[in-house]
Amino acid sequence: MKIVNLKDLQLRRRESPGGTFAVERLDLSAALGAAPDAPPESGGHPFAVERTRVPAGKQNWPLHSHASQWEFYLIESGDGVLVTETEETPIGPGSFFMCEPGHAHALRNPSADAELVYLVIANNALSDLVHYPRTGKWMAKPGRLCFRETLDYYAGEE
Repeated sequence: MKIVNLKDLQLRRRESPGGTFAVERLDLSAALGAAPDAPPESGGHPFAVERTRVPAGKQNWPLHSHASQWEFYLIESGDGVLVTETEETPIGPGSFFMCEPGHAHALRNPSADAELVYLVIANNALSDLVHYPRTGKWMAKPGRLCFRETLDYYAGEE
């Protein structure tokens, strides 16, 4: 059994071009040998575990929902806001919640100087479609292909 310490992991940073969205991530599953963002059939684990920090004044991702992925969140430190399509709910240390498929969500850190730190555990489905309700975009996983156009099923086939 492999044992790893958080201090030995490489922090991955991601920020949107305009600076609205930002995260710093430690991929715990990859550290234990899982292929990143992959289901068990492709070398991943049955679930992915990440420790994530959202810098002060940022949001983790644009509001989005998953077609097949479940996500469990446990807030470790900082105060934040769980954003959904219909409401914004305060969250803080010890808060935990489940985002089920089809329910749009994002986490925002309104603090001026403190990080929002959380653990997220997600099932690793064979594939997933991510929907961004504010822009109408979709993203196919794996592969991270983004698209927006909606076509009739038979368009161009006959």
